[in-house]
Amino acid sequence: MLCRIGAVEVWRILEINAPFLTPEKLFPNAGPDVREIFERLGPGQIEAGSGRLILPIQGFLLKTPDHVILVDSCVGNDKTNPKMPDWHQRSSDRFMAALQAAGVSPGDVDYVLCTHLHTDHIVWNTRLEDGRWVPTFPKARYLMPAADEEVVRNLGLDMYRESVAPVIEAGQAELVSGEHALGDYVTLKPTPGHTPGTVSPVFELRDGDTRHMAMLWGGTGFNFGPDVEIFEQYAASASKMRAKAEEQGIDVILSGHPLRDGTLPRLAALADRSAEA
Repeated sequence: MLCRIGAVEVWRILEINAPFLTPEKLFPNAGPDVREIFERLGPGQIEAGSGRLILPIQGFLLKTPDHVILVDSCVGNDKTNPKMPDWHQRSSDRFMAALQAAGVSPGDVDYVLCTHLHTDHIVWNTRLEDGRWVPTFPKARYLMPAADEEVVRNLGLDMYRESVAPVIEAGQAELVSGEHALGDYVTLKPTPGHTPGTVSPVFELRDGDTRHMAMLWGGTGFNFGPDVEIFEQYAASASKMRAKAEEQGIDVILSGHPLRDGTLPRLAALADRSAEA
């Protein structure tokens, strides 16, 4: 468990922690000093031999008094992804083992929240059973951004056919836009930019008698390649959420790719506190 603050437990569900792409390829328009910036902001996150960024692929599990909520379902097993050989036709039990370590089985999950529909956030939505893709979490409602669903459906990608369409066909999907409440503890905020429909969950935490509001930023970083409109949309969402954070007292920020923003060191410091601190 990353932390338990008040009524909410937050678990990190780590599937992969491995080299991904070089900073120059991941951010081709960031300038000649992009590698230096990453090394300064996150020492040790660039693999010495290949020069690639080490990218955690992970979800978060929120246990509230009312619901068990999985935020993002990572890369999955058996899926078609030839452009990413390390993610293609995988066979690993690490994701399920992390759920088990949190005391959760697939049948315990009430909601699966897909913050956006990129491959590394949705693929455990389904699993292969007798040659068919079926929802991994049999009783869960799957919340997916409506704007993203339209985009990936029109693109006709394997990930849609394997990891999104079967959930919709099973009647377990709920396509969301705008703000959306998950019980009394979690609210989804629209934060487009990383994708057209990216959403970010906001939830209350308590540390003793101190109340905090946390946000899990749904899409960390610009997309690949130059696109001024996307940059502007992402920046507008960040500015809007900064204003909302000040207005609503959001003072804890998490992200799905925590090496980019210092999330892991802050969580480690929180977990290492003495009971009196």
